[in-house]
Amino acid sequence: MEEDLNKIEEETQNTEQPTEETSEETVSQDVSAELDDMLGLTEEDDIEESAQVTTEAGMDTVDEVPGGVEENTVIEPEAPKEPEGPKTKWYSLRVISGKERKIKERVELEIQRNNWGQFVKSIIVPTEKVYKIRNGKKMISERNILPGYMMVEAVPDSFTGEMIAAIANTPNVIHFLGKTQPIPMRDAEAYRLLGKVDENSEMGEQMVEPFLVGETVKIIDGPFNEFVGDVLEINDDKKKMKVMVKIFGRGTEVELAYVQVEKQQ
Repeated sequence: MEEDLNKIEEETQNTEQPTEETSEETVSQDVSAELDDMLGLTEEDDIEESAQVTTEAGMDTVDEVPGGVEENTVIEPEAPKEPEGPKTKWYSLRVISGKERKIKERVELEIQRNNWGQFVKSIIVPTEKVYKIRNGKKMISERNILPGYMMVEAVPDSFTGEMIAAIANTPNVIHFLGKTQPIPMRDAEAYRLLGKVDENSEMGEQMVEPFLVGETVKIIDGPFNEFVGDVLEINDDKKKMKVMVKIFGRGTEVELAYVQVEKQQ
């Protein structure tokens, strides 16, 4: 009987212990729920908080940035574009041939005196460098590409009648193309002339009177000085030529530089 009573007591104790634990757990949940209500927290907030705690505990995360750009990538702002100046046009000015350089100086002085530099940008006399051979020396000079014409660059909307009249009344100036209402040159035409000026500048000096194959020249320098011969071949790039001269009645081909010969008078 005692053994039976002991077994019954043990079973009773085992049955009552979980009940106490369950009761304590229930009370804890009730208290937690009341605190959540007081703080205004919801079940979703608890889940987010739990996730945050997990992340802080050591899980590595990568913040996503729209466009596939990493968080540490520095995107530099674009530099502001400089405002473009007013568009200019080129005008053709007819002048007395041979006076272009002097007219250019006078017009530029008038523009400077009236502070028109921001409206009349530039005055150009299209020229190219040329040279002649005189007594074995190379004499360089400038030659007008368009004798009797100049080019004026101006802002159309700001090119006033006062400016037009001041330029047109300069001594030895005839008139603009279009006279009192100048007509701008076509862009293609203006660029072609300006391109030709640049091209001639890069190429260097050109001969005023180029040598021709078959013409007679006189040698003025070197071992064949004072000999006369006929031009067989010309090399403009190297500024050289081949000349056939007669030595003791026999034709001999010699190579000479341009500065070593001159045209036979």
